[in-house]
Amino acid sequence: MHRRTFIARSAAALFATPELARAAEPHVLPGDDVFVAETWRELGSRTIGIVTNQSGVLSDGTTVVDAVRANAQIRVKALFAPEHGLRGDRDAGTYVPSYTDPRSGLPVYSLYGDTRHPSARMLEGIDVLVFDIQDVGARPYTYMSTLAYVMEAAKQYGKEIWVLDRPNPIGGLRVEGPVLDPAYRSFIGLYPIPERHGLTIGELAQLFNGHFGIGAKLRVIPVRGWSRDMLWSDTHLRWTPTSPNVPYAFTPLVYLATGLIDEGGVNNGVGTDRPFEYAGGYGFNAGALARTLTARAIPGARFEPLDWVPQRGFWAGKTLAGVQIHVDDPHIFPNVRTAVELLAAARAQGKLHIGKPANFDRDWGTDTVRLALLNGASPDDIVASWESGLSAYRTIRARYLLY
Repeated sequence: MHRRTFIARSAAALFATPELARAAEPHVLPGDDVFVAETWRELGSRTIGIVTNQSGVLSDGTTVVDAVRANAQIRVKALFAPEHGLRGDRDAGTYVPSYTDPRSGLPVYSLYGDTRHPSARMLEGIDVLVFDIQDVGARPYTYMSTLAYVMEAAKQYGKEIWVLDRPNPIGGLRVEGPVLDPAYRSFIGLYPIPERHGLTIGELAQLFNGHFGIGAKLRVIPVRGWSRDMLWSDTHLRWTPTSPNVPYAFTPLVYLATGLIDEGGVNNGVGTDRPFEYAGGYGFNAGALARTLTARAIPGARFEPLDWVPQRGFWAGKTLAGVQIHVDDPHIFPNVRTAVELLAAARAQGKLHIGKPANFDRDWGTDTVRLALLNGASPDDIVASWESGLSAYRTIRARYLLY
């Protein structure tokens, strides 16, 4: 292995794994730390339901459910689970059933099964819904849609909702991508915001509640010690995988770079142990792809040619060729622009295949990216076309910032 490649891989491994977070005590406290230590007293005698999964953990790694149940003065009636389930062990898009949790004895109501909205029956006897789930900073990630639906139910049935805020793992400064066209509204994009929204989950709740008119009785418990320029590695918090294909703290950085390319016929490494870090496919010229992307001078990124064999999914057992994305400077890495660059580079090799335009457009929240690619537009022109929408979004977003 070349020395340069070894150093880059070693640095990426440090950033990507929980060991880095254990090297120092956290100086950022998520909202659940604050809730468990202090804010719970303001509940009084009210009963809560907790919307959470395996990512709802305090800075010491204790789950919010265990931390709350250890306090006999907090009354918990039920748990609510999003996509991937309460333990985060179900694959994307897989039906999540409701059941009784054997650890706590509490009912777990699925919000990714027969319904995605809490019902009146589920909310019976609950006064306050407490939301504690880690987002990844990307519009297509479904936890923010679950948040919106929970807020709508809280409004409808006269419940309060408290959002225990958490850091945005890819920072809170950069916003990128096309603003969703309401014609392409779906569960992976409810509101006209960009692919990379630059908000915490608590700020999203305020945006949904205020600008998009949900109007629930909302309270956000802020993070302590977080600033907008921080990435996850800056927090010294442990990373808990938010879903099966987001196993490392590094993964959210590349999720939007390659999570938006698979409907264009480009494999993104899902099905391997490095999901979303690869881009390519069967018959790609890996060296040419790496050279094309390198020539584009994408800030903060390098592209290493390689082959890989997915262990799961459609391409299981097949040798694929392409690039691995190395992010040397995550503070300046434009992940949504990178998705466009990857699709344009695939187009140059005759490997851009959009089999289901509706799925591609749903992921992007617009048909403009697909049409521009098919019409031969350059990545620069496609990225420039987003700016007017982003400018309007930045103005709206500024009203809801907490940090």
